[in-house]
Amino acid sequence: MVSYPIISLVGRPNVGKSTLFNRLSKSRQALVSDFEGLTRDRQYASIELDDNIYCSIVDTGGLTNENSLIDSGIQGQVLNALNESDVIYFIVSNKDGVTSLDLDIASQLRRLKKNIILVCNKAEGLNKSSSSEFYELGLGDPCLISAEHNQGIPDLIEITIPLLPEIIEVESPEVIGIAVAVLGRPNVGKSTLINRILGEERVLAIDLPGTTRDTIFIPFEREGQQYTLIDTAGIRRKRSVDEKVEKFSIIKAIDALEDSHVVILVLDAHEGVTEQDATLLGMIEDKGRALLIVINKWDGLDDYQKSEVKRKLDVKLSFVNYASVHYISALHGSGVGKLFKPIKKSFEHAGQRFPTSLLNKILEKANDAHQPPPVAGRRPRLKFVNQTDVFPPTLIFHGNHVTNIPNSYERFLKNFFIKSLKISNTPIKIEYKAGDNPFKDRKNTLSVRQVQKKRRLMKFVKKKK
Repeated sequence: MVSYPIISLVGRPNVGKSTLFNRLSKSRQALVSDFEGLTRDRQYASIELDDNIYCSIVDTGGLTNENSLIDSGIQGQVLNALNESDVIYFIVSNKDGVTSLDLDIASQLRRLKKNIILVCNKAEGLNKSSSSEFYELGLGDPCLISAEHNQGIPDLIEITIPLLPEIIEVESPEVIGIAVAVLGRPNVGKSTLINRILGEERVLAIDLPGTTRDTIFIPFEREGQQYTLIDTAGIRRKRSVDEKVEKFSIIKAIDALEDSHVVILVLDAHEGVTEQDATLLGMIEDKGRALLIVINKWDGLDDYQKSEVKRKLDVKLSFVNYASVHYISALHGSGVGKLFKPIKKSFEHAGQRFPTSLLNKILEKANDAHQPPPVAGRRPRLKFVNQTDVFPPTLIFHGNHVTNIPNSYERFLKNFFIKSLKISNTPIKIEYKAGDNPFKDRKNTLSVRQVQKKRRLMKFVKKKK
């Protein structure tokens, strides 16, 4: 597993953090989550800063007086993000000048003893004389940029690179049995569920040492089956669990996904599916991990609320319809024990290899039920399918004109194969391979008679015109 350096973006609202984030990530659509303790959102991206120099960037959101930043110091959530960082971009606005909030944030940042780069945004033209007042922040020379107009970005990157630590290969802890990652937003009961699983089964919880950037691996056994529980927040004893200060990191979530076989995504029954939950679901889908969706705090709802939650979940979770939904109360333990059977079955299905003959029989039935729609006047033809990988099961479809198959038909194929193979909680990854044309690059050599015939035909055509 590779541990990349982390760059955090911090500053008050409307200084251009999102614009700089999208400029560096070369994207206009960032991952958004409702991160408790931040004013709006938190964004994450993996980028190539320079040739073969990779890092992760995190936007911690806008800091205002509303979150008591000044009165009580940087909040725990923001502090955790900044403490994980190797470099911090403190972004200010050249148009606004130094504000009182900038001074207060700078004072807090200086205490962190981190590599801090003062980024003076909205400095079109990069006139250094206009930024002299920013020296009073006590963070050295301001780096002038215009994120909107892509000015000064190479200089910012040049300053950043020497401050980044070397990328190191981190050896992942040994995974025993089925690796189960538990993901979820703060306050959904993720830690309560983890401690319930470990406590209820009377296992030895091993609190492995690690940094704030590490995930925690806890091996345990149930009914003869070995498991490894992967916790992104760290395992705490019951007496020290405080969900109010439970931290969450997209980076930790991604690390956990890489090492897991099965993912349990914990949702709050009272809140339903939030934007951050949707972001996590998209990441799990992209990684192709087996998925169980757990709706926690179910015992606190009446019958009407339960029916409404189920109705809304059916709509919002339609793009992960292969995943089973389980309703539990982690606090009281109801429904927790029933999770292990689908976990075990999901693991078996995700690692299963299917006979090629069976796959092609299913493909034949799929073609009979619904042929691919024409694309650019040509109908794709799927002739053959075989499996190439597991975790998730990966199928390669061979045929003609398969490079432009619509997403809607690909969803049909996935659902058809999942249903036919009776796979539970496990997505299927689909790839395509176009059949080679045997006559490609082959030049047809005409005989003397064929040449003469062609000439006569051409003369006839010209006369007709």
